[in-house]
Amino acid sequence: MALKKFKPVTPGTRFRVGNTFAEVTTDKPEKSLLSSKKRSGGRNNAGKMTVRNVGGGHKKRYRVIDFKRDKEGIPGTVKTIEYDPNRSAYIALVSYVDGEKRYIIAPNKIKVGDIVKAGRGVTPEVGNAMYLDEVPLGADIHAIELSPGRGAALARSAGTSGTLVGREGKFVVVKLPSGEVRRILSTCKATIGSTSNPDHGLQVFGKAGRKRWTGKRPRVRGVAMNPVDHPMGGGEGKSSGGHPRSRTGVMAKGEKTRNVKKASSKLIISKRKTKNK
Repeated sequence: MALKKFKPVTPGTRFRVGNTFAEVTTDKPEKSLLSSKKRSGGRNNAGKMTVRNVGGGHKKRYRVIDFKRDKEGIPGTVKTIEYDPNRSAYIALVSYVDGEKRYIIAPNKIKVGDIVKAGRGVTPEVGNAMYLDEVPLGADIHAIELSPGRGAALARSAGTSGTLVGREGKFVVVKLPSGEVRRILSTCKATIGSTSNPDHGLQVFGKAGRKRWTGKRPRVRGVAMNPVDHPMGGGEGKSSGGHPRSRTGVMAKGEKTRNVKKASSKLIISKRKTKNK
């Protein structure tokens, strides 16, 4: 991915850093893989706002993505690399030899014309979906399943990938993008390579309106509120607000939020990295 810095011809472009979309090959999605996407604007069935800071934004249509990669043994050709408004990574349209078309999360550096496969016995090349017991050690993988056949759940956003670091019986050991090291059943699938659009996080909107186009409304800081509205509100002048916490009092830094009784806790070897040492 390539980024471009804009000339400051308007206040909104002065600091804007945008995407060149150099990898994208078309702006017309496959109609058979589109579906409508309803938005609530943060309101429930009674019209009451239940989620704050949500609303507006550009209309979107959902692209049906093949997260299961269950078309095994049939080669497919990458026809296009496309932008998807519903996710940070690009998507690739794959046309299989039997005529079916499917969208997949586009791996980084995949090109139009490349052949991708899924299933047992495929080679560990970028874009191929393999069972974890056949993935070579040290390989970068993305779109990782947590349960066999349920579809990809981990490492799906832009520029992410996990690393297969070991095998333990019926499990493999994977280091995830967060730094967490955990066991995953070796009968789960994953796709070789990292996801596309790795510089997604380096973009700068440049103006508040561009953020509104994404469907996000302004967020008021807790310290700017009154004590009746937020635990960090009130005080004379610019008070620090006390220990960072949410509007409902849940601590924002330091407090452990994971349920220790969760079944998957025993599969985690080491927890994700934190900035607090």
